[in-house]
Amino acid sequence: MNEIKPLNVLIKGLLLFILFNLVIAAWQPGIGQFSLYNVLYPGRERLPFGENPTQSYNLSLFDLDAMFASHVIAGTPKADDEFRVIIVGDSSVWGTLLKPEETLAGQLNADNLNACGKNVRAYNLGYPTISLTKDVMLLSYAMEYDPDLVIWMTTLDAFPLEKQTSTPLVANNEEKARELATNYRLRVEANDSNFKVISFWDKTFIGNRRAWADFFRLQIYGVMWSATGIDQVYPSDYEKAQTDLEADDSYHDLTAPLTEDEIALNALETGYRVVGETPMLLVNEPMLISSGANSDIRYNFFYPRWAYDDYREIMTSLSQDNGWMYVDLWNIVPANEFTNSAIHLTPAGENMLAENLAPYILETCK
Repeated sequence: MNEIKPLNVLIKGLLLFILFNLVIAAWQPGIGQFSLYNVLYPGRERLPFGENPTQSYNLSLFDLDAMFASHVIAGTPKADDEFRVIIVGDSSVWGTLLKPEETLAGQLNADNLNACGKNVRAYNLGYPTISLTKDVMLLSYAMEYDPDLVIWMTTLDAFPLEKQTSTPLVANNEEKARELATNYRLRVEANDSNFKVISFWDKTFIGNRRAWADFFRLQIYGVMWSATGIDQVYPSDYEKAQTDLEADDSYHDLTAPLTEDEIALNALETGYRVVGETPMLLVNEPMLISSGANSDIRYNFFYPRWAYDDYREIMTSLSQDNGWMYVDLWNIVPANEFTNSAIHLTPAGENMLAENLAPYILETCK
């Protein structure tokens, strides 16, 4: 009987482990392809995002393949009678403090709309944080699911240049951003310091262990999510959106008047190149208009009046010049139908938004 030599076993084990890591780094398997969503349990109604996983059965991760693999759209073959609508945007689209059925997508689906002789099915692909470049990145994935219409909800705070790559989802996906730059002329600086630099070591299983851990945790939380339908924390009380404002007319480092070269219009134009011939409705989303202290200076916490007014003029002019379908719904929702932010709506506010957008969806085929 051969004697087992612990040292040899240890050396062989280490060599196998090193080999495994090198294979993972060279192969770079897409984490998302192993998802249990849409297989063992249903896909989520919105992209995974969360800061308190044990209560929300949800968490934030940066692997776009895994994020989309967990979404219901990845497991829903497009039916012949489906008019597929995808909605991208910020946390107001994702639905902070809203249940999935209370979001814009959920309420449009409840309306049982019919466009082009087909049944409208809306998919919520919004994601918290405000950045046009983040939206473009999500759009580039969303187009793989053959939408008939894209609705891009946006607001001025998605346009500042310094916000384009600082949002974590973009900062942790440099390769995707560079790919968009190559294929669609997205403007990305060669030495952008916001990007997380990925080395060969970072691509190994050990170096990328955080992404793998997040992926496995998302699968585990899927069990509780599918059983409860809970995907975020719904506090019994929260701080209402600010209506008494500072006597301050500053907006980032910009000064009046706001000009086109000071905002990320390239990212907006890139979005149109990404969607190609697919119809897209660009929407300036509703926001809280304060009537409190210093509301003559600022509309709300986000915006001084001068910056927002200039932005609206720029958007209207650009849309007319480029023939874009654009609708400005900035003031359709009263201040009492906002929750904890000047862009987060109550269910009733989302219903107003859905009612205003429905005619534009139905007119797509005319």
